[in-house]
Amino acid sequence: MKYLGLDLGNRTCGVAVSDSMGMIATSLYTIRFFEKDLDTCLNEVEKVAKEKQVDKIVMGYPLNMNGTVGDQAHYVESFKKMLEERLNIEVILYDERLTTVEVQKIMISADVSRNKRKQKVDTLAATLILQSYLDTL
Repeated sequence: MKYLGLDLGNRTCGVAVSDSMGMIATSLYTIRFFEKDLDTCLNEVEKVAKEKQVDKIVMGYPLNMNGTVGDQAHYVESFKKMLEERLNIEVILYDERLTTVEVQKIMISADVSRNKRKQKVDTLAATLILQSYLDTL
């Protein structure tokens, strides 16, 4: 089973993909779009999902630290619905609390420049979300 990992933000969406056995997540790239322009993001995700022939999508679910559903989580839920309707693929929401913080720490410890961290954080967060999900299977 092949998975696509997504880390959706207001202007970017990090993308990662698993191997065909669903064991290892690999970073792909970051989709950039105008503020909350989910249609553009949807079109790009559709392209990569078809190109990579994915069976399921795992998307980061940004719950509040106390576990409640906030505005950003509702935003992600609306994109999940759009994906499922357009692609007819199951979309799994996976708790992503502190993922971006963890990715930042990893990149700082690897002495990655601030500019490169800004460019890569979404893609690496998508990879971490997907790998964490795959590790639970």
